[in-house]
Amino acid sequence: MHIIGAFRLIGDSVGAILYTSYLQAVGFLYPPSSKSSKRKYPPVPPSKTFAAGFVAGALQSFVAAPLDALSVRFRPSDVLSGHYSNMWQYGLLKLREIGVRGVFAGWSLSFLKDSFGYALFFSTFEFLKAQGFYTFITWYYTGIPGLEAREKKDIHIVTPHFAIEPVFLMLAGAAATVSQQVIQHPIGRVQEVYYKSLPSLDKQNHLSDSKSKILLNYYKTYHETYKQCLARAVRSGGWRPWLLKGFFYNTIKQVPSTSAGLIIFELVRRRYSSESEASSIEADGYKILLA
Repeated sequence: MHIIGAFRLIGDSVGAILYTSYLQAVGFLYPPSSKSSKRKYPPVPPSKTFAAGFVAGALQSFVAAPLDALSVRFRPSDVLSGHYSNMWQYGLLKLREIGVRGVFAGWSLSFLKDSFGYALFFSTFEFLKAQGFYTFITWYYTGIPGLEAREKKDIHIVTPHFAIEPVFLMLAGAAATVSQQVIQHPIGRVQEVYYKSLPSLDKQNHLSDSKSKILLNYYKTYHETYKQCLARAVRSGGWRPWLLKGFFYNTIKQVPSTSAGLIIFELVRRRYSSESEASSIEADGYKILLA
């Protein structure tokens, strides 16, 4: 139980690295977003959030590689038999056994899964949260006749209803989860097949006495994974039915937690932002305050 708890703790730390690296990357790619204001207007272009999400996902896949290597090789029987007394002993002994090459076995799949998955995840979230929200309130508050607003210097000043933005945050979180799963779910299906071959791959690498043989082992493992995936796809009626099996259930299951996590992420980001002058949108004689 101590080992399982340690896995969860380290997984949470990797998640913190993901969000922190995303903020740093988007600030580097789009300098105006690095200002510590609560509102980013104009919002960050989708191309920049996509690139920042790609960088953050790629970094996470690299940092999480040792954790993935340990978790996929973990067997509860080793703990129940008392073979390992704690997480650190298990980690050190297992990493020493498989070596650096074993740690990054299958990393190319993790790289594709995390980099493109989080690129879509963050770009979808930011687009709906910012561009979608700003477009809606501009349309809504400038397009309704008889809208009550106090007039100042021939400009109607409007403050959007406080409940509108949380709705967009939840919608953005749900859409981000779906877009992420479009990438991560199919690749995850292939990973499940690949990970089952790791014990035999570790044994082959241990017996190999040259780098060329080890590289050949990796090539054979990928090739064998492809053949096994192809056989499963044929039995399922094609690649699409097999790759997308369980997609809707897994996606719906993740939507609540992911949306809540993104809302907390956004609240924390604003909590530590400076109290700068409120941004606003001016259109058709209206000034919409972004509090």
